[in-house]
Amino acid sequence: MVNKILEKLKKLESEFLYEYPSGFRDEEFFPKIQKFNPQKLEDFAKEQLKKENFQNPSLFVEGFFKSVQKSVMVSLFDKLKLKDAITSLNSYEKDMLSIEIFELLYGNKKDGFEGLVEFLAQYNLAKWTIISVTPYCINRHKSYFIKPTTTKMVIKYFELQDLEYKPRPSFEFYEKYTKALDEMKANLDDSLTFDNVAFTSFLKIAIEADLN
Repeated sequence: MVNKILEKLKKLESEFLYEYPSGFRDEEFFPKIQKFNPQKLEDFAKEQLKKENFQNPSLFVEGFFKSVQKSVMVSLFDKLKLKDAITSLNSYEKDMLSIEIFELLYGNKKDGFEGLVEFLAQYNLAKWTIISVTPYCINRHKSYFIKPTTTKMVIKYFELQDLEYKPRPSFEFYEKYTKALDEMKANLDDSLTFDNVAFTSFLKIAIEADLN
């Protein structure tokens, strides 16, 4: 990691932990975090999207929607649009969608990612939040939920030169951004990194505090 990035990162960590010594586990911090239970979300998504459900495409697609719906990180507007889109699908289209979701979660992630983007683009739903939420739910210590505002803020603050955010999701960007976040996470206290959404939320909150 470039020294300049590491210096900024450790500065954010130091200031945050000075205020909240227990990090995201601090009882005085972020009362609404109680509404977000990552373990509960993971358990729910893993049950809805278990591999054996793939044998029933309609059930698997329904599990995908329910997992998105369960997440507080995706907007209500996008949830409603996704519900309408899925309701309109015929059996063949549900088969195709289930294949992309399965590949993204359990198979060739690149093919599944790009296939899901192409499929959802037909309904103007190829959004970072929808594409990235279920991989995060299934593996919240490895996969990242991509929130556009936070992502753009992180890139700008740390001056990540090789990353250019674009509204349409791309696997190339996702891989590069994941690598950058993993390098940062490896240098932080585990009270800030026990969950990937907690980690990126820390970055957002700490950057906003530093800039104000």
